[in-house]
Amino acid sequence: MTWTIALLVLLGIVIKMVTSPPSAVVKWITSKFALHPKLNSKDVTVTYIGEHFVEEEKIRFIDYFNEASFLKQYDIFPGKEKLFLHPETHVTPFVITVKRGKKDSEISVYCFADYVYVVKQYKKKVVAYNLRSDNLQKFTKSTKIFSKDVI
Repeated sequence: MTWTIALLVLLGIVIKMVTSPPSAVVKWITSKFALHPKLNSKDVTVTYIGEHFVEEEKIRFIDYFNEASFLKQYDIFPGKEKLFLHPETHVTPFVITVKRGKKDSEISVYCFADYVYVVKQYKKKVVAYNLRSDNLQKFTKSTKIFSKDVI
């Protein structure tokens, strides 16, 4: 009898957790599938033309990247990945290398006058999207690498 009551209580708790999980669990699950992830400056390296950013610049760049607003995702059809990975533009990208455990991903950030173009490559998948970030665009202007080219 005691086992039956304990089993019912345990089953009730499990059902409650499945139907309405705590916010921390929901946040963790959605962050795994986020298109524009929030990056931690400790897990990334940022380079521009082969030069690594110093810690202060890297933290500022990652903060601006995290605060950027998502605008639009591009559809990438099989066989057309190279067009997105190496777009025909004169803007040199910032390259963010993210290491999460054994998984490495590379994010190329192209800053233009009115938007920021991002290409994320992980495993064999490629995702491209636009962001809006005034701070990130001002950051590129201050580093004297700004261009008005359009993809």
